Parts: sequence; structure tokens; C-alpha cells
Amino acid sequence: MMGRVNVSSTEVFILLGLSTRPSLEPVLFILVSIFYMVSTVGNSVIILVSCMDVRLHTTMYFFLTNLSFLDISLTTSIVPQLLVNLWGPQKTISCGGCVAQFYISHWLGATECVLLAIMSYDRYAAICRPLHYTVIMHSQLCIGLAFASWLAGLITSMVGSTLTMLLPPCGNNHINHFFCDMPLIMQLAYVDTSLNEIEMYLASFSVAVLPLGLILVSYGHIAQAVLKIRSAEGRRKAFNTCSSHVAVISLFYRSIIFMYLQPAKSTSHEQGKFIALFYTVVTPVLNPVIYTLRNKDVKRALSQILLENCCGFAGK
Repeated sequence: MMGRVNVSSTEVFILLGLSTRPSLEPVLFILVSIFYMVSTVGNSVIILVSCMDVRLHTTMYFFLTNLSFLDISLTTSIVPQLLVNLWGPQKTISCGGCVAQFYISHWLGATECVLLAIMSYDRYAAICRPLHYTVIMHSQLCIGLAFASWLAGLITSMVGSTLTMLLPPCGNNHINHFFCDMPLIMQLAYVDTSLNEIEMYLASFSVAVLPLGLILVSYGHIAQAVLKIRSAEGRRKAFNTCSSHVAVISLFYRSIIFMYLQPAKSTSHEQGKFIALFYTVVTPVLNPVIYTLRNKDVKRALSQILLENCCGFAGK
């Protein structure tokens, strides 16, 4: 019977989180709470503005809306439990909560990798094929690409997370992190996890490395096209079109590469925790800030909506 026991047989898991530095927990609770609220509000604003302003009913803002929804969902799958653990002495999470957390977080993270690659292709079509852009990026294709990104993330999560959940545990229910993640669950198994690690690396290659390759190829072509533009104003407009997306990609992939493209039994636990904290708490805040502050269309639409709905200046 013991040979058939899997992760789901454990009633609760203990998230050690940042308990090695208890003096930081009150400060982190305040900071994480602020970042979570700002992230949720900021990404919600982008979704609402993109839906309410007809001038933003374009391909770029359609994908940006998906990205904002992803960020809200990802932080909500992790941060509330993190705040509970930072607030009090209880550092536990139920088995069901742990399973849901690593299924959902893995799904959303994989989806975001694919979605960022699709967004880079959209920028490539806009800058390198401007005369054919509306024909290439038609509405059916955009909806299909968005659906494919969510589906690819879901399949990746279902396969990897299910294989991890079936591993027989060694009896240790302590997770040296602040949330349930696949490499950490693997470490609780008393059997060889080499096959699971191979599957994780293959999945990471499929939904992280390949999309990154597409992003690099797309921006390689974009760079060539921008250098051929003779006017400084034209180059500036092309740069502004892509700079926000490049900044978001850089933030996202720095965290992902460190978290998942390394051995599952790496010894750099503390460094990994703070990288993961940045990925789950800080990056979702920076995304709307980057897109809003560097985007005149979003700022103009937001200003108009605020004036019409809050100040009664409609039509002025």
C-alpha cells in the first residue's frame, strides 16, 4: 500500500517560506499587500480601458488584455496564501490548496511564455509588414492564437503537474518555499525523479525556450527593419512600439530561466525564493506601469474615461 501512496495522501504541507528570516515577515507582509493591490488595480485598469475605448480594440491591446488577466490570475493563485503565512505563525496549506496552486501557477506561467512570443510576432507584423498587417493579424487568427496559448499552457501543466503529483512522498511535508511549485514537490519524493526532471526540462524547452527563440527571431527582423528607416521620427515611433514589450519580456524571462531551467535539487534556495517573490509579486506590478507610462494611447483613453465617468466632462 505504501508504494501506491502519492502526494495527495498528505493532508497538509508546511510552507517554510521566509521563516529563516522571521524579522522580515512583517515588512514583507506590508510590501506584498501593497504590490498585490497595485498589481490587481493596474492590470484591471488596462483590461477595462482596452474594453471600453473603441480606439484600443486592436490586436496589440487584445493580447495585452490577455496578459493583464494572466498577471491578475497568477498573483491571486499565490499571494493570498503567502499573506496568510506571513501574517501568523501558521505556515500550512491544505493538500488540495497545494495541488491547485502548482497546477494553476504552472498553467498560467506556461501560457504567459507562449503569449509573449505571440505578442512579439504581432509587433513583427506591424513593423516589418505594415501594409499587410490587418490581413495577417485578422481577428480570427488573434482569437485562435490566444486560445492556443492558453491551451498549450494547460496541457503542459496537466502533464507535468500530474506526473509530479503521482510521485510517492518520503513522509516529509515541509516545502522550502512560500508556495507549492513543481521542483519543490519533486524533492519530497523518495524515488528517483530523473524522468520527472527530464519531462520538466522538455516542457520548459517547449513553452519557454522555443517561444524565446521566436521572440529573438522576431526582434532580429524588427531591428533590421528599424535600421532601414531613414527618418529619426520613424525610428523613434518604431522603438516606442516595441520598447514596452521588450521590457516586459526581459523581466519575465530573467525570473523564469532562473526558476525552471536549473536542476530541481539546486542548493540556492534563498536566492530562488527572492527571485520567485520578484516574479510573482513585483513583475505583475511593473507590467501595467511599463505599458501605461510608455503608451500615449492608454494614457489618453484612461484620461478620457476618468473625465467622462468621474468629472462629468463627457463630450468636452
